[in-house]
Amino acid sequence: MTAVERAVELVKPGDRIGLGTGQAATAFAVALAARVREGLTVHAVPTSDATAARALDLGIPLTRLADIEALDLTVDGADEVDPQLDLIKGYGGALLREKVVAMVSRRLVILVGSEKLVPVLGTRGVLPIEVVPFALPLCLRRLADAGIPASPRRAGDRLFVSDNGNHLLDCSVGPIEHPIDTLDEIRSIPGVVEVGLFLGLADVVIVDGGDRVDVLERRAGTRRAPLNLALRECKS
Repeated sequence: MTAVERAVELVKPGDRIGLGTGQAATAFAVALAARVREGLTVHAVPTSDATAARALDLGIPLTRLADIEALDLTVDGADEVDPQLDLIKGYGGALLREKVVAMVSRRLVILVGSEKLVPVLGTRGVLPIEVVPFALPLCLRRLADAGIPASPRRAGDRLFVSDNGNHLLDCSVGPIEHPIDTLDEIRSIPGVVEVGLFLGLADVVIVDGGDRVDVLERRAGTRRAPLNLALRECKS
């Protein structure tokens, strides 16, 4: 059984599913569409315009995040996964929407190859962040002052523009010893929209090792609550 097949097994009839962006998420969408053609009823929220177009072509029914309270399951890829199942994401350019969808999902399932497993986040040397265009020069200066040099991502001869109309910066990093502190420091810079550190969000990481598939699960009680549930707890 492949990693994608293991992920599809987690989908139940009637589920509202977040669809990630990238190669792993595309492979999952293809497998999910086959189940939909067999009669499985689901509705999906895509994390990018490209994912939305692909899902429609495959015949996967879509819904809007505004029309639901929470997602039952999101399946996505990641660029790094550490032993605590914390992640770096954003190489694919859909950073902000992937974070939003992850935050409103009851379960976040990540599909990766074994090469994405790292001992410490930052091992691969790049941390993406998304910034508003107006603040791009300020963000570059503040990051440099913090010892985090960054380069604007490009698409050909132009700056890359996300589906939200923002730019992405690829920060040059080494192993990140204190990810929460790094996340808070970068988020404090005016104009930063989101950071590619996904901490305490993944529930299951399914690892394709070529000749074997491993399923890694987050230790009970260490996952951050989905955003809608956390807000209800604050109000009660």
